[in-house]
Amino acid sequence: MRNPSFGEANLGAVAGAVVAGMGGLFAIGIVRVIVYKDISLFLGTPKLNLLSWLVCLPFGWFLGGQIGPRMGEGFQSARAEIVGGIIGGIIPLLLMASVGWYVMVRY
Repeated sequence: MRNPSFGEANLGAVAGAVVAGMGGLFAIGIVRVIVYKDISLFLGTPKLNLLSWLVCLPFGWFLGGQIGPRMGEGFQSARAEIVGGIIGGIIPLLLMASVGWYVMVRY
């Protein structure tokens, strides 16, 4: 089994960074948009959205870079490596959306 080094650039890491980066921009704001049903609320939290992006992007890179190659080797497919990277990118995205949901409900 190939063990990628921490932070190594591979297909899974790129897929994880893309998913986490794009989703991280909206992870905090999407909760307010869903609750209040007003799309203009995306613009209400630009600093939190940027902070979410800055947190999700590197974690998506690292998790996608670890999960992707292991799935790719297990299934002997580059597509499986991309899917593993996407899964690695969704993990920090869901965690950040959970934080947004907690903050929305709590405060």
